Amino acid sequence: MQFSSSSVSRTPPTLATLVLLSGLSALSMNLYLPSLPFMATYFQTDYKVMQLSIALYLLVNAVLQILIGPIADKAGRRPVLLWGLALFLLATLGCIYAPNVETFLAFRMFQAVIVVGVVLSRAAVRDMYEQDQAASMLGYVTMGMAVVPMIGPAVGGLLEEAFGWKANFWLPFALAGLALLLTYSDFGETAAASGKTLLQQFREYPELLMSPRFWGYSLSSAFSSGAFFAYLGGAPFIGTEVFGMTAAEVGVYFGAPAIGYFFGNFISGRFSVRIGVNRMVLWGCWLNAIGVAVSAALFLAGLGTALSFFGLMTFVGLGNGMAIPNATAGSLSVRPHLAATASGLSGAIMLGGGAALSALAGALLTHETGAMPLLWLMLATAVLAIGSISVVIWRERQLGL
Repeated sequence: MQFSSSSVSRTPPTLATLVLLSGLSALSMNLYLPSLPFMATYFQTDYKVMQLSIALYLLVNAVLQILIGPIADKAGRRPVLLWGLALFLLATLGCIYAPNVETFLAFRMFQAVIVVGVVLSRAAVRDMYEQDQAASMLGYVTMGMAVVPMIGPAVGGLLEEAFGWKANFWLPFALAGLALLLTYSDFGETAAASGKTLLQQFREYPELLMSPRFWGYSLSSAFSSGAFFAYLGGAPFIGTEVFGMTAAEVGVYFGAPAIGYFFGNFISGRFSVRIGVNRMVLWGCWLNAIGVAVSAALFLAGLGTALSFFGLMTFVGLGNGMAIPNATAGSLSVRPHLAATASGLSGAIMLGGGAALSALAGALLTHETGAMPLLWLMLATAVLAIGSISVVIWRERQLGL
């Protein structure tokens, strides 16, 4: 099988294709989360072992993003996307037919190759638009993508109860097959091959790593999303073990941040060009922190409930929906000729931290502790996000930019 960057489509991808490519990664990450306690029973293992499927997936995502960016800057977006989708299909079949938890976790790590959709859909947008317009377009792309985590856990919980946990892997398999066909027919190449060797392409990394602006945008995105990744690792336990909810109930409540994320993305798409990247990131980081702080205050006052815990997570989603597209556009605009490399590196920073926070959240939670360790962890990352973007804004004022 050979995927050529020039075969079939010569026109840039449509918005629908970019949304599907981005959404597949989100779907693969969270569709099966309501099934985790039941999968632990199926594989006869502890919940904490099963929860590693999130952390390992995020960790491999982070490593792959470091590799995917330079490869796509060298070879083009299209062939890398097509190969990534094909490999994801094989990995998903491995998860479905895994005979034990070790095999499942191995194939779950291979599933992380679907991150090509996120990295290269972002890079394609930056290929086609300048910074503020790219932030606006990324807002619209991720607004469409936000529908997936909004309904994903709810659908996953219903599929679990109706057909068992394997249904939560058959659905991404079918959608990935559709995405492969759509990418082949619609995704025309958006960037010329760099002409450099892969080693030369990797040597471009120091140009990004030496940029304070790149680090400021990347860390603000990483810390802001860190609150959400900690939530991913801890919320299923909070729902099932602390509040005694069913898989379907956890699925419905779990999607609360995605509602906020959807509206945050809409605000980004509508106002980023007018307001500017930096202010959008700062306001988003503050909304993220406020939602977690109010939730923590309610639990400390003895007033915390399932409704308050999950409901206030909409502010986490709202803040991330404003912060992440704009911080991403900022990081990709530091060196426009390295858009895919920057997309991969900033994504790796975000997901590497997310993997650690997801695992830490799962390890901290017990019946005795309740929700507070998770809320403290989320609040700490939210405050660090505010600090990161504040440094970017301060430096630009000092430099008169």
